[in-house]
Amino acid sequence: MNFSWMPPFHATLNGLSALFITVGVVQIKRGKREKHKACLLTACVFSAIFLISYIVYHSQVGSIPFQGQGWLRKVYFSILFSHTILAIAIVPLIAITLYRALSGRFFLHRKIARFTFPVWLYVSVTGVVIYLMLYHLSA
Repeated sequence: MNFSWMPPFHATLNGLSALFITVGVVQIKRGKREKHKACLLTACVFSAIFLISYIVYHSQVGSIPFQGQGWLRKVYFSILFSHTILAIAIVPLIAITLYRALSGRFFLHRKIARFTFPVWLYVSVTGVVIYLMLYHLSA
């Protein structure tokens, strides 16, 4: 089976997540709760599809070695390391943040969302960066 379409698909999902996270935060700052909710739920869907698809892909393909050399290699692995650690942390952060919002516990939602937003955005954006570096800079 050909899985070559999946890495760009994953990058697209990460990019869409980053877009909807950002737009959602802008909406809540403008006082538009329903638009905020729609954007963040959409970002959650994109992130969930990404996570499931990513696990399936790597269970079939394994890891892809980075071919870049020199300073580019150091940059790549620095980004990959921080991305991986924060990607593990973001799953429960998103779950708690989402639970608090959907259960109407907005004070607690806001407290954790201040941490969830930048971490989730970083993970989404660096996911795209890692894709670009792995498949387009090191070839």
